[in-house]
Amino acid sequence: MEQFLRELFEYSHHFNQKLADVFYNSPDKTSEKAVKVFNHLLNAHQVWNNRIEPKQAAFGIWELHPVQHLKDIDQTNYEQTLQILDRFDLNETIAYSTSKGQPFDNRIRDILFHVINHSTYHRGQIATEFRRYGLEPLVTDYIFYKR
Repeated sequence: MEQFLRELFEYSHHFNQKLADVFYNSPDKTSEKAVKVFNHLLNAHQVWNNRIEPKQAAFGIWELHPVQHLKDIDQTNYEQTLQILDRFDLNETIAYSTSKGQPFDNRIRDILFHVINHSTYHRGQIATEFRRYGLEPLVTDYIFYKR
């Protein structure tokens, strides 16, 4: 399980870096919604990492960052996730509270899979926005990445 999650995060990081490049290099061709969704994707990853292992100053879930910082934020998230994979038992259950203060507990592996799933979902939304604004979306299918 750990190795598979590591591969999924490598895949996610690869395409997040490419998306950050598009936002940086083509600001006039990307929509405000696409930028907002990408920031949310990065913020949520950081929030979940911090629920497992608090390390960074917490981002707001919809906080916007300058486009020149997006690659670095993604890199930091990725590195922290790799450290989590190295240091934690993926079957360990952690207790946390949502942004609304509701308490929950989940296994670390389920949380990490959620981060991957959440990121993939939002990259799909970004692809739709790119197409609406005349940009060719990145082909982010996992199987194409693995080929």
